[in-house]
Amino acid sequence: MNQIVLYQPEIPPNTGNIARTCAATGTALSLIEPLGFSLEDRYMRRAGLDYWEDLTLNIFPGWEPFVTSLDLRDGRPGDGGTRIALLSTRGVRRYTEIPADQPVALVFGPETRGLPADLLARHREDSYRIPMKPGQRSLNLANTAALILYDLLRRQGFPGLE
Repeated sequence: MNQIVLYQPEIPPNTGNIARTCAATGTALSLIEPLGFSLEDRYMRRAGLDYWEDLTLNIFPGWEPFVTSLDLRDGRPGDGGTRIALLSTRGVRRYTEIPADQPVALVFGPETRGLPADLLARHREDSYRIPMKPGQRSLNLANTAALILYDLLRRQGFPGLE
């Protein structure tokens, strides 16, 4: 199963909107702590509306427990395992190059600072970006997650979706 992973998310409505996208597509949502808000935040709950009961939600106390859950070997998935794709304005490849031949964990950083440089350095070849006009800082996190997830699902043949 594909998943969207939010590394230390900060803005409740973004997480709520992403949760709604995940529920509608059968994509798991993994949150890596610390979170910048309570999961009971009313703005996040309202953004997710009645989709919460259809959501597969995982919460990890840090990066290493998350990576361990993927059963990565030397930073790479085993046969049939989940591939990792870090999304950042500093990514080295375009998001359209994310391999779609196995489940993917799409990892996004906190809204105000993005993924840490050391994490991007460790997974350099698995870092991706959305092409943008020079000088633009970034796109909205919820919009970016939806854009990249739907492109991945399209290339996977929209499994389980009508």
